[in-house]
Amino acid sequence: MTADRPILLVEDNPDDEALTLRAFTKNRIVNPVVVARDGVEALDYLFATGKFHQRDRSRLPALVLLDLKLPRIDGLEVLRRIREQEQTRLLPVVVLTTSREQQDIRSAYALGANSYIRKPVDFERFIHTVGQLGMYWLALNERLDSLI
Repeated sequence: MTADRPILLVEDNPDDEALTLRAFTKNRIVNPVVVARDGVEALDYLFATGKFHQRDRSRLPALVLLDLKLPRIDGLEVLRRIREQEQTRLLPVVVLTTSREQQDIRSAYALGANSYIRKPVDFERFIHTVGQLGMYWLALNERLDSLI
């Protein structure tokens, strides 16, 4: 398991942020969580720029949970920039959003999203969904860096 590597949660809604963090706790997901509240902050974290300029750029998160409807730079543009850089091209990115728009789903996959999940409205389903996400991406999935 990659418990020492952070999860980057890109979420602008404080209620959804709190719900996600609570779901991590209830599912015993112990990875540290870094929260970016807009697309600029997410890119600054990933590429060690702006307020994150002193962060070790080589230490990437274990997983990025990316909302699409973000201020300043939207989630699809964040995803595009992640995939165009060699260092982050293979980083697992799960779109976790309320959008049911077919165009958003199509665009996310075309830009290289590893998964597209709609946030369940029901709290218990949300807890269950986040637990499954954590189990798959943090425990079951074989990461490229573990093979090197």
